[in-house]
Amino acid sequence: MRAELTSVAPGVVRVSWPPALQEQGLQVCSEEVRRVVESAFKGGATRVETHVDPDDDQAQRVATFSGLMREGVARGVADADGEVDRPATDRVVYARLVDDTPLEDPDGFRTLLNSFLPRKRAISQLLVRDRDDRVLLCQLTYKRDHDLPGGVVEVGESPQLAVAREVREELALDLEPGRLLLTDWLPPWGGWDDALCLVFDGGVVDASVLDEVVRQEREIRSVAFHTPAEVRERCADFTARRVEAALAALRAAPPAAEPGPAAYTESGRG
Repeated sequence: MRAELTSVAPGVVRVSWPPALQEQGLQVCSEEVRRVVESAFKGGATRVETHVDPDDDQAQRVATFSGLMREGVARGVADADGEVDRPATDRVVYARLVDDTPLEDPDGFRTLLNSFLPRKRAISQLLVRDRDDRVLLCQLTYKRDHDLPGGVVEVGESPQLAVAREVREELALDLEPGRLLLTDWLPPWGGWDDALCLVFDGGVVDASVLDEVVRQEREIRSVAFHTPAEVRERCADFTARRVEAALAALRAAPPAAEPGPAAYTESGRG
């Protein structure tokens, strides 16, 4: 039993293998698939891919052990198994390019691991207070709830630098983030996967800083300082809990110059 190649576009071939080959074990099957992938490149292919059933864990392991990198999920693929008469279904896409770093190279192996290991979305926010201990909140254009200033951390970006960038882009304020106050895990919700929200200390500023704000009108409707009671009124319950937990982390810091430890919560709950 052998793995097979099917041409799908100029320079692009799709590798597949029969269930009987997979039943012979991970090592036997993956070695055969790798052999066929290498032969495809020697024959002039620039890309070798495979489409795998999301429920077939063994086939996904075969693809990975064969050196194919996970690229994502193709939804509703009509010819998922190369047969146009089958109903549309989802498939996990794995592929390798002819110029990918060889797996024998440590960088190539790490790149392979990086393609399928779990990743989490990260959000950075800034806790900014005025001299009356009110908290700076933004009223957003795309939801009713108020929230702390900040946003999503870009791939490869420092979370601390990300929150400074977001505040600069959305409010035109140059505020230097201080220490990490809180790591808040957000469970999956409303179409979002889970995420980590990192709240940094934005320090104490004069309330007149609002005069310097230039809102990014596409995202920010208004900006104001609010009391703890107003935070609970204007924010979603989990956001209010996050703000309160971050404030508690500030109060827990020792009076000396050395900063206190960061707190950890899940949806704002300790």
